[in-house]
Amino acid sequence: MENIFGIFKNENYTRLFFANLASQLGKSIGLTAIMFYMLKRFSAQPFYATVTELMFSLPTLAVFLFVGVLADRLDRRKIAINCDLISCVLSVVLLFAIIKEWIALVFVLLFIRSAVSKFFQPAQQAIIQGILKKEEYAQAAGLNQMVGSIFMLFGDGLGIIIFWKIGVEGAIVIDMMAFLFSAILTYFCFIREEVRLPNGAQSLKGLHIKTMLYDFKEGVKYILNNKLLLYLTAGFFFFGIVNGGLSVMPAFIMKYKLSSDHYETYMIGLGIVFGLGMLVGSLMSPIITAKLKQYQLIAFGLLFVGIFIALAGFASTVSVYFLLIFIVALFLPIANIGIGGWLPKIIDPKMMGRVQGCVSPLIMLSQSITLGIISVAFPVYIAIEGLFLIVGGVLMAISLFYFWMLPKYAKEDNTIKWEIAKR
Repeated sequence: MENIFGIFKNENYTRLFFANLASQLGKSIGLTAIMFYMLKRFSAQPFYATVTELMFSLPTLAVFLFVGVLADRLDRRKIAINCDLISCVLSVVLLFAIIKEWIALVFVLLFIRSAVSKFFQPAQQAIIQGILKKEEYAQAAGLNQMVGSIFMLFGDGLGIIIFWKIGVEGAIVIDMMAFLFSAILTYFCFIREEVRLPNGAQSLKGLHIKTMLYDFKEGVKYILNNKLLLYLTAGFFFFGIVNGGLSVMPAFIMKYKLSSDHYETYMIGLGIVFGLGMLVGSLMSPIITAKLKQYQLIAFGLLFVGIFIALAGFASTVSVYFLLIFIVALFLPIANIGIGGWLPKIIDPKMMGRVQGCVSPLIMLSQSITLGIISVAFPVYIAIEGLFLIVGGVLMAISLFYFWMLPKYAKEDNTIKWEIAKR
């Protein structure tokens, strides 16, 4: 535990850590409130709530070509700052659209704001990779997992409470403040030039579509030439299916199966249960990670998560559902820490942005497809139990795939260098 928190002695990491937390808060509080606003405003049409989540994932498919390239070619610090500032301005316009109840415009603004926010994570993660030592990557992954658990503990519940107390408008105002705070923290980070500009100083005007296509192709080639990275990356497509399902399934099972009259209250309780499970799992994970190899952490974690998600769909009472979700949350940090501590070790810092630019579209493509299918198929063609079975089954399948493939390449965890053509 002391080793994990020891990286906070790095002031730049501390600022970036809380900037990332604030930016994530800005993206989630308002989105949660808007989803519950849609569930309340259009109670008989869950389609609107699903589309709200879809507007968060779908934009990746529109910007994936540029996200990783810009993170590797331009100033990463400026990218992160501008993402937050633009998102803050878009939140102001979103507030106006909500007040006027222009639902179509709300969806458009959510799409644009989400598209802008996609540039933040690759740039910020690439900076963190550059300011930490290799032996600190696993510590940072564990810390991110722990804080993410606390965020889950209060995040969705906070969004619902804010929606109750000050309405969806108040939640969007908090979004604006969070984005602004994140931009300020990043502004006061002092990052070495070789970390901000790993491939040298370049201007936006010099980046043509041909250059971006070339760089994206280089990212794909880099992944294909590293079998370990390739198989880890392939799994992210299936993670997107899980993300898409879990973004709406808990609200749907509460509203349409377990407690239609009190689903908002139980969603707060579910957030606390899930966050508490993640927190306990994160605290236990250092003991487990010391005894297992990284591929075992990933595969075992995903297997148990998949089993209990599938079972959760058949819960007949809220208490049973809460228990199963708590168990899911216990095992999830193990897999997350395994992946989060492994990837930075095998990716050349000059390629981090482009690798992220390839991974994110995979996740969001499958997440968007999943949400699109749910919006059409639920509840007419697929029952709530079916949704949980599909998501759980996907996780169990990818865990077996990892059990089979990763041990063969587990020793290939040395960073593969890649010569980047100067354009």
